[in-house]
Amino acid sequence: MTTGGYTSASLDAQLAELELPSFSLAEAVALGLLATDRAITEQLAIVIEVHHLGRLAYRAALPGSLPESDDWIARKRRTVERYHRSTLATRVKYEERGTTFNEATGLSELEYAAHGGGMPIIVSGVGVVGGFYASGLPQVDDHEFLVSCLRDLTTSS
Repeated sequence: MTTGGYTSASLDAQLAELELPSFSLAEAVALGLLATDRAITEQLAIVIEVHHLGRLAYRAALPGSLPESDDWIARKRRTVERYHRSTLATRVKYEERGTTFNEATGLSELEYAAHGGGMPIIVSGVGVVGGFYASGLPQVDDHEFLVSCLRDLTTSS
């Protein structure tokens, strides 16, 4: 199974746990720095992006990452912005229905990707205010990297 045994219910619960009390531009940059520090420490060849209110707040392409990861992040970003769910949750939702995201929605695979590595940033009582993206690892690892960084952000603030 390419989705790590996750279910829609478990991914929705996980996203709810990762809601933030606030998410300013400074916090977006701090999240990007935290993720970059972790990726460097773990020697991960990934690309990281953080968006805040529709604007690119932080981006890092780490040594060994591939240019194709830029395209993957753009496709994941479009999916998160359209559905306000993690890209892995979007993928699992359609797999549970016996289909794929692109088949069910008719959206182009060249423009949208329901592969792990995209997360909406949700502020409690406000809603989606940004997005957090990683690409370069297998999709479940991209997803779990983002989750881990968001958990660290919530415990350090």
